[in-house]
Amino acid sequence: MIFLVLGASILIAAVTIYQYREEAVNYHRERLERKEDAIRASINYELRQTSFEVITKNIPLIFRDKIYEIQDIHNLEVILFDLEGTLLKSSKASFFEEPSNKIPEHVLEGLKYSINKKYVERFKENNQNYLSSYSYITDNYFKPIAILNLPYIEDDDFITRELTDFLMKLGEVYLFMILIAIILSYFLSKHITKSLHAISEKIKNTRLDKANKKIDIQNASEEIATVVTAYNNMIDELENSAAALAANERESAWREMAKQVAHEIKNPLTPMRLTVQSFERKFNPEDPDIHEKIKEFSATMIQQIDTMGSIASAFSTYANMPAQKEETLNVVKITKLALDIFNEEFIQFSSEEKDITVKLDRTQLIRIITNLVKNAIQSVSEVANPSVKVFVFTKENQALITVSDNGIGISKENKLKIFEPKFTTKSSGMGLGLAMVKNIVETYGGSITFTSTEGKGTTFTVTFPILADVTNLKTTTHDF
Repeated sequence: MIFLVLGASILIAAVTIYQYREEAVNYHRERLERKEDAIRASINYELRQTSFEVITKNIPLIFRDKIYEIQDIHNLEVILFDLEGTLLKSSKASFFEEPSNKIPEHVLEGLKYSINKKYVERFKENNQNYLSSYSYITDNYFKPIAILNLPYIEDDDFITRELTDFLMKLGEVYLFMILIAIILSYFLSKHITKSLHAISEKIKNTRLDKANKKIDIQNASEEIATVVTAYNNMIDELENSAAALAANERESAWREMAKQVAHEIKNPLTPMRLTVQSFERKFNPEDPDIHEKIKEFSATMIQQIDTMGSIASAFSTYANMPAQKEETLNVVKITKLALDIFNEEFIQFSSEEKDITVKLDRTQLIRIITNLVKNAIQSVSEVANPSVKVFVFTKENQALITVSDNGIGISKENKLKIFEPKFTTKSSGMGLGLAMVKNIVETYGGSITFTSTEGKGTTFTVTFPILADVTNLKTTTHDF
């Protein structure tokens, strides 16, 4: 209401000012035309009564004294020029002291080509607006013999005073209306929002774990009564379902815990199965390196068994599962060892250095590599020429591990959810792998990012800080 009244007042004031200005322009133009007609009538009368020949050179003689009389009668300065624009006679005594006594060329051109043989020029001088009218004076045979110039001052004082008075009265009226609008708006808003405030307070205090009071509002409008009824019905439903909801939450929590435990146990089981299958297929009793391979096979199996044991003994919460240790590791060797359990020939490993030392949990690093490579293998399962590349390198005191594939890629809508727990695009699996990888990486001060293009592939990059000096560390160093 306030802005409506204020907007109306501003709009009316703007329209009023515009209208007054238009009326002022029209008033001065019409007044100049009336004076010009009267002065021309006086000039024509004098031309008919004169004894001089009515030609251009006799104009100063004909109007030698009469021009001052015409000025006094019509209260307007009268100036006469010849047809070339040179001054003949002026009613202004000091006119010859003026810097210009000739009509400008653009005025002569405008007058010459004017349809009604009249030209009006508007100009401003000494902060005063002027209208200057030019027209032809003709003899008794309507032959032009001179040019009449009437300088007219646009005095807007009277109109300005009227406009100011009107705007003052308009302002007083609208100020009163704005005050009335403020008062009405205040009481109306208080009346309307009183019930809404009571409802909002009840809604803010609504809790699932406690008894909630119903809303009781007397003499409420139909709309407010509908909201109150809906809220009271909701309170009844909440009370009926509170116990069931609590039971469902406990069941959901246990179910989520079971999913996480199953996922964690499944991680080492898959590499163990692959290792056994690989060993069985490649076992040759006559191989001269058979003892070394058996030792390596046993170490891999023990490592995975230890992982399962740590899961079973230390599984408590998602954030610290399994128990984590800090060891000084060679990322290159651990990554290569983690890849040995995979039989796919399209997996390629490379490293720009032999030793890149970081401080990590050996088991957790293997879990990171295993999860990322398994995801890459699944991504290229439907590709004609699958390729999975694992690359280890350093950059700015950081150890980086990249796992790249030429698989199906990640869609735009899934990129923001890729690290969320329980999110998966697979038909099987719990969707906890990448979320746990991210949790492990960030626990050790690292980061994990990815780039992906649909239909072209995905690259995951894991970054850990490098240990600058490992000789002074008292942690255990594993050499493979």
